[in-house]
Amino acid sequence: MKKYVLSLLAVLLFAFPSLSHADAAVGDIIITLGENLSEQQRQTLLQEMNATEDNQIITVSNEEEHKYLGNYIPKATIGTKALSSSSITIEEKGSGLEVKTKNINWVTDEMYLNALMTAGVKDATIYVTAPIEVSGTAALTGLIKAYEISSEEAIPEDVKQVANEELVTTAKLGDEVGTENAAALMAKIKDEIAKNGVPESDADLRTLIENAAKELGITLSEADINSLVELFNKMKDINIDWNQVGQQLDKAKDKISNFLNSEEGQTFLQQVKEFFIALWDAIISIFTNNEQSAME
Repeated sequence: MKKYVLSLLAVLLFAFPSLSHADAAVGDIIITLGENLSEQQRQTLLQEMNATEDNQIITVSNEEEHKYLGNYIPKATIGTKALSSSSITIEEKGSGLEVKTKNINWVTDEMYLNALMTAGVKDATIYVTAPIEVSGTAALTGLIKAYEISSEEAIPEDVKQVANEELVTTAKLGDEVGTENAAALMAKIKDEIAKNGVPESDADLRTLIENAAKELGITLSEADINSLVELFNKMKDINIDWNQVGQQLDKAKDKISNFLNSEEGQTFLQQVKEFFIALWDAIISIFTNNEQSAME
């Protein structure tokens, strides 16, 4: 399924550069669709994304997926069909980024957030979906292209490439250390760079990565560290606006904090607490019953 997810990202980032930029306003929605969707799948996804006649629609091709993902993922993995789709809704300035997904089984919401921040995307609500379970990597391509059209801000090709590479690198790291750990590590490294600047040497960058992993309790292999050093060196070469990245990270943290402090968030935490209490009671009950049986 990973190959179908790959197609979504590629399509979203770079589809149809000839399209004229829209005069986007808060609340405007741009939708990206994989060109290999059946008509029924297309209509189902449009309905799922609450599309209207006013929404601009971009089609992403499998060829575009290979163009932007071919350096990081085997051709066989990318596959021959573009199915993944997405929507990007323009939000108020300073509102930050928010990502939700459906049928995406390799790339997490947080991985999208990190990659989109690298690309310079800001202040938007993102929704990524597919008609079947897919990996999700291809969606980034379409999302970045949609953002370019909506904001009238051209994103350099090398930045797009690095954002795609970051997404794939993080997803692969997630296979080893866990998806949440991988996304958290990327965010922490970026946060440190945003606060203290980009390390000048590979040795300093390596130390930053190792310290960030240690603080999060993550064990990295030498290959993992080398991969991250290479990735962040590429980010250094493309002159990312780390101040903006830091701001978007702060907005994401604020949204999480606001949710946890809200009535809905407190209810969620209480449900989690009750679940673990019930689980512990069940475990105690099992051991108690076993002991009684043994005594009998």
